[in-house]
Amino acid sequence: MRSDFAASLAQLTAEKGLGRDDLMVMVEAAIASAYKKDFGVPEDRNISVRMDPQLGSARVYEVYAVVETVEDPTAEISLADAQAIRSSARIGATIEKEVTPPNFGRIGAQTAKQVIVQKIRDAERDKVYAEFIDREGDIVSGVVRRTDARGSILEMGSGGKAEALLPLPEQVRSEHHRMGQRIRVYLLEVNRALKGPMLIVSRAHRNFVRRLMELEVPEIYNGMIEIKSIAREEGIRSKVAVAARNSAMDPVGACVGQRGQRIQNVVNELGGERIDIIRWDEDATKFVASALSPARVTEVTIDDTTRTAKVVVPDNQLSLAIGKEGLNARLAAKLTGWRVDIRGDGSSVVEEGTPETYSAASERDGDGVTGEASPEV
Repeated sequence: MRSDFAASLAQLTAEKGLGRDDLMVMVEAAIASAYKKDFGVPEDRNISVRMDPQLGSARVYEVYAVVETVEDPTAEISLADAQAIRSSARIGATIEKEVTPPNFGRIGAQTAKQVIVQKIRDAERDKVYAEFIDREGDIVSGVVRRTDARGSILEMGSGGKAEALLPLPEQVRSEHHRMGQRIRVYLLEVNRALKGPMLIVSRAHRNFVRRLMELEVPEIYNGMIEIKSIAREEGIRSKVAVAARNSAMDPVGACVGQRGQRIQNVVNELGGERIDIIRWDEDATKFVASALSPARVTEVTIDDTTRTAKVVVPDNQLSLAIGKEGLNARLAAKLTGWRVDIRGDGSSVVEEGTPETYSAASERDGDGVTGEASPEV
């Protein structure tokens, strides 16, 4: 090992925040293990390794217990033989016998290097974990460095030494990020057990919208306004249900902001994704009617048994209530958690004289709602 071992060790411990003594203990233990493996020494043999921190050289010793009668030659030594090694040896003490092989410096150097490299990796991963574990579920920023089959790799953290994976399913299909671009993402998961990137991030998760609104609307951040639910089809449209803790406050107006500036900032961050702010109501009929905004609803009938909301709208509002490819109705179902059946008021009919209807189903999952929609005639 090079004579600058001490300087290199000091530099590594300072840069990576490692304990010098702890690192030396780990290096010595690893060299002892390498010695046993390379020289066919049984695993149960008591081997001790001591390194010179200045030179980086390693010396290997067999450790024996000094006894009157030797029963196990691999672990015990007689008093006479022990005193031949060290004159002060006594019964009951331990003594070390040097067995450093010739040219052992190369093995020791390689082993020490491997241990140090691995320890540095572990320390860096621990540092990343400590930096981000408390930020799980928050918005963080990173720089796009490369893409591969899994998704985009972002450089994050202090010094840019942490890597985050933005998987393909967590990307918005309409967005295209260039190399070197700084973007904001939602930190989904911090996992120290992964061999690859420890940080998993998203721009498609509905809570990305929630956190962006918390940043833009102080009343949400301080708890005066509560986001009750969010339905999102990333890159296209989201609906957000809000309620004020103070009945005198207008939650929708507070979220929209003066001249729409607050919600526009969120829309800009989402690449133009449209956001509907809906007033939440305990009355399911009113909530469902609001969720179908901007369509004007004539009547809502609730069936608690089947969790179905039967909605009647003027025929000229039917396409607006359903939305393009059923988007508006589908989001309303996700937002409210009700199956939404939309029907025209009968002023116009389709084939066979049956009023046109549309059904959007929704089932709650562990973190909100999911749903699917299908036209019915």
